[in-house]
Amino acid sequence: MKTRNYYIVGLIMLTFFVISFLTNVIGPLIPDIIKGFSLSLTLVALLPFAFFIAYGVMSIPAGMLIEKYKAKKMMVAAFVVAFFGALLLSLFPNYLTAVLSLFLIGCGMAMLQVVINPLLRTSGGEEHYAFNSVLAQLIFGLASFVSPLVYSYLVVNIQSGTLHKLSTLVPPTLPWISLYWLFTLICLMMIVIIAISKFPKVALTQEEKAGALQTHIDLLKKPIVLLYFFAIFCYVGTEQGIANWISQFLSVYHHYDPQTTGANAVAYFWGLMTAGGVLGLLLLKLIDSRKVLIGFTLLAIISFTVALFGSGASALIAFPMVGFFASVMYPIIFSLSLNSVTEHHGSFSGILVTGIIGGAVLPLIVGWLGDHWGLRTGMCFLYLTMGYILSIGFWARPIVTNKTLSFGVRER
Repeated sequence: MKTRNYYIVGLIMLTFFVISFLTNVIGPLIPDIIKGFSLSLTLVALLPFAFFIAYGVMSIPAGMLIEKYKAKKMMVAAFVVAFFGALLLSLFPNYLTAVLSLFLIGCGMAMLQVVINPLLRTSGGEEHYAFNSVLAQLIFGLASFVSPLVYSYLVVNIQSGTLHKLSTLVPPTLPWISLYWLFTLICLMMIVIIAISKFPKVALTQEEKAGALQTHIDLLKKPIVLLYFFAIFCYVGTEQGIANWISQFLSVYHHYDPQTTGANAVAYFWGLMTAGGVLGLLLLKLIDSRKVLIGFTLLAIISFTVALFGSGASALIAFPMVGFFASVMYPIIFSLSLNSVTEHHGSFSGILVTGIIGGAVLPLIVGWLGDHWGLRTGMCFLYLTMGYILSIGFWARPIVTNKTLSFGVRER
């Protein structure tokens, strides 16, 4: 039995925190970006789109490179790419560099996710992978709370003159650029930490070694690979398709102020997603992950229905509850997928992470349908993707299942 490497597991958890810290602040920044660069909604929407498209561009190449250059070099390279992305916007703050910056940061985050998921599976133990994945999701969610708070602190104190030295680095009309100077520093710190860390030597078997492009072609010929790719596509698209439209839905159908009530509802969506991760950690130690996925997805669908067709007061509660029940979907899907194949996990992970482009595609579909038939009708499209996620719990047949606690009485 392989020894669990707790240091590497801890480093992976820190990496998940940083990924979320750099990623989930985009939403809160959008009003400032619109004002600072005088953008239309369409132009500002290209910023998060550029970030998600980076996953489609970089994920499979990263999966091909990981088995050649190993995890440590790939993680350093990923943070170097993100470092230059953050530095670019810090030094030259304008709309075009913002698009390029988010694309580069997205490329770095895609590379990291391709690397750290198989590394977590190896370092933490296959039988603990589902549990560790949900723990990573919990840390990911916690970071999504920290970054907006740090953003608010920086902007308020720069404008008040408290952070005088930092204020000299940013334009007076763009105090939020200070956050990208912080991102630059964080990426540099992670480069140093990873560079001095000692990664375990993993001797890959012949079956585990990827055959570059041919390996991906072979994997894509397997129905199970396509099924799980589409699962990730559906999950991320559903998550973003709900989160991106909550405030607008509450404004259109219930006349809530999007800058206060709507924004708070979105915040609670992510907050309860973090809380749901705690419950998920406990349940995965007691119940098969497929059963957890079925139960949570059914409850998410029920909450989503109440949010779409209930009263305004119920929608304020039901939308965040969708986040609560969606909390275990991504880590369980990812663990089921990697535990359903016996080889080329790095390449398979690259294919799976490419599915994150669903976060760019599905919100656009919802918006297009909403323009023609109303936002409520557009959001109903997500029933299809949530139904597919539900189906996974019935057809998934992992080779290795998540380890659960046994409370049976020992036989003498």
